[in-house]
Amino acid sequence: MSDTPARHIRTPLGRVLGRGTAHSGTDHFWRQRLTAVANIPLTIAVVVIVVMLLGRNQAAVAQILGSPLVAIVMLLFILSTVAHMRIGMQVIVEDYVHDEFAKLTLIMANTFFCIAVGLASAYGIFKLSFGV
Repeated sequence: MSDTPARHIRTPLGRVLGRGTAHSGTDHFWRQRLTAVANIPLTIAVVVIVVMLLGRNQAAVAQILGSPLVAIVMLLFILSTVAHMRIGMQVIVEDYVHDEFAKLTLIMANTFFCIAVGLASAYGIFKLSFGV
């Protein structure tokens, strides 16, 4: 055995945490898959809700969308799809934008856009549910 320590590509902390040089591990990968799986039943439920709303007047639609069960399903759908959208767009930006300043700017814009879409959608559901 030699007296020189073994050389590793990753840092000791990176080896302990199981992360590569990007310091993110497989976190985005698993969150993207989790939201994709969650979106399947939630999308089916939202399609069923929308079909139930066809041909109804505004008061009936507001009453149906304001019911607790429907509101919870819609809020879960909004949360899951917005999270899925944010992660998906971030991966696309990271893969195809090579300028670091542009990449950072686009990732920040993507995050702000997703927050705005999520909050606006949730506000609509809360307004119908609580009559605020």
